[in-house]
Amino acid sequence: MFTNILRYRNGLYLWWSLALLAVCVALYVSHSGGEPANGGTWQGYVLGTIGAVLIIWLTLLGIRKRRYSSTFGSVQGWTSAHVYLGTVTLVIASLHSAMQFGWNVHTFAYIVMCLVIFSGFYGLHVYINYPRSLSDNRLGGSRDALFAELYELNKRGMQLSRRCGPVIRGAIESGIERTAIGGGVLAQLLGSDKSLILLTGNESTAFSDNSGGKPVANRDQKVAIDIVAEWVPKADKPDEAVALEELLSVLCRRQTIIRRLRKDIQLQGWVQVWLYVHIPLTIALFFALAVHIITTFIYW
Repeated sequence: MFTNILRYRNGLYLWWSLALLAVCVALYVSHSGGEPANGGTWQGYVLGTIGAVLIIWLTLLGIRKRRYSSTFGSVQGWTSAHVYLGTVTLVIASLHSAMQFGWNVHTFAYIVMCLVIFSGFYGLHVYINYPRSLSDNRLGGSRDALFAELYELNKRGMQLSRRCGPVIRGAIESGIERTAIGGGVLAQLLGSDKSLILLTGNESTAFSDNSGGKPVANRDQKVAIDIVAEWVPKADKPDEAVALEELLSVLCRRQTIIRRLRKDIQLQGWVQVWLYVHIPLTIALFFALAVHIITTFIYW
C-alpha cells in the first residue's frame, strides 16, 4: 500500500507537481528590470501565494484521513499528492524568497517549512520500508501471538526449573521475572535490554565471585542460557539431565521470541515517533506562515 503511494495512478501527482514546478520556474525567470528577484515583486507575491495555498492544503491531510465517510478523493490519492506537492513546495518557497535570508520571521518560517518537509521525507522512508520489516520480523503473525508464545515459554521454563536443583531454579525464575521488554521511549527506539538475573555465585564458574543474591545483567538472555548449558553435564540424575536439556531448548526459543518482540517494538516506535516531530512542526509552520503573511502586508 505505502509503496503504491508513489505510483498512485501511474504517478499522476508526480506529473501534476512537475507541471506546477515548470510554471513556477517560468514565472520566476520572467522577472526583469534593475531590481533583483525577491519576494516583493509581483512574481514573488504570486509564488508566495501558491506556496501558502499549498502549505494550507498539505495540513488538511490529517483531517481527510479521519473523514472515513468522505468521498472527496481517496486517502491514498491525498497522500500521494501530499508527498509530491510537499516536495515541490520547498522549491516554490525558495523561488519566492529568491534565497534571500536574514534574521527575521520570514527566514524562520522558511526554516520551519524545511524541517517539516524533511521530517516528511523521513516519514515516507519509514512507511515504505518498516511495515515489510515488521511483517518479516513477526513471520506473518502478530505481536499478540509473540507475547502469547512467550507466556507459554515462561510457564514451561518455570515448570522445568522446578525439576532441577535449587540453584538453577532460583536463577531461572529470577531471570524470567526480571526480563525487560520495551520500557521508555528511548529504550524502545534503541532496543535496549535491561534484563537482570539474580545470582548467588553457585550457578556458574563465570560468576563465582558473586554472592548474596547479586543481580547481574542478563542481556539477550545469554547469562541464563550459559548457566543452564554449563549445568547439563553436571546433572547427577537422568531426570534432571533431561529437564536441563529441555530447559535449555525452551530458553533458546524464548531468546528468539524476545528478540523479535524487542525488534517489533523498536520498529513500531520508529514508525510512530516521527509524527511527534512532524505534526508539532506543521502546527508551528502554520503560525509562522501567518506571521510571515501579516508582517509582509503591514511593513511591505
